[in-house]
Amino acid sequence: MNQLTLSHALTALGGGQSITAFFLVLGRVSPLFVLAPLFSAKQIPKQVRGIVAVALAIGMTGLAMHGQQLPAQPLEVAGLMVVQLLVGILFAFAIGALLAAVQTAGGLADILSGFSFGATVDPINGNPGGVFSELYALIGVMLFIAIGGDAWMLRGMARTFTLIPLTKAPQFASLASAAELSFTSIFTSALEVAAPVVLTLLITDVAFGMVSRVVPQLNVFSVAFPLKVGVSLLAVSATLPFLGGWLSNQIYTSVATALHAF
Repeated sequence: MNQLTLSHALTALGGGQSITAFFLVLGRVSPLFVLAPLFSAKQIPKQVRGIVAVALAIGMTGLAMHGQQLPAQPLEVAGLMVVQLLVGILFAFAIGALLAAVQTAGGLADILSGFSFGATVDPINGNPGGVFSELYALIGVMLFIAIGGDAWMLRGMARTFTLIPLTKAPQFASLASAAELSFTSIFTSALEVAAPVVLTLLITDVAFGMVSRVVPQLNVFSVAFPLKVGVSLLAVSATLPFLGGWLSNQIYTSVATALHAF
């Protein structure tokens, strides 16, 4: 009786092919909730993230298994699951590297302005960081939602099933080069975001160095620290409005880079 009930349940769900396709899709979608921005936020309970991952997998299973004949052997299915995890990790890492670059830019501003001495806990990922690091991380996530980055990410994930069907494997050399490009772009993008603040604080340091040579009696360190804090706040306030346009372009580039690797 139990075997008949299980057979009827599998038939109602579309048979073993649909069950296998669902778990393969879940394997590709799951890295989004570990590495991708917003979906991997620590504020979202693990149970909620799991439910959303299952819901996305159910919604994409029909698209993913269209025209596919999935194997029934456990070893072959296990090999396909490894491929899905690799594809999902690369795609999620390409998007997550963008927000990591924004937070790194805040870290550079913290080091140069002196805010790094008072490290606090970042509410997005739970890691310790400075004031500007937290600020940039929060604003980056807010802009990510405002410009529809989550929708772009889901469209890109759905596109991967067309570029790499469930039964196909990508070229691992291209995956490795795309992962390397995403990793190296973190520091480059961080410099692009933090460049105005870095240059402003560098000029401020040079100015105080000249003042210390002209007026050696002046205790530059006691005067420079509060002024550098004020200058850094002004510089960050002046450059943050331009972060939205930069982030929009970079999200499109990150998704395109990840899809091009497939």
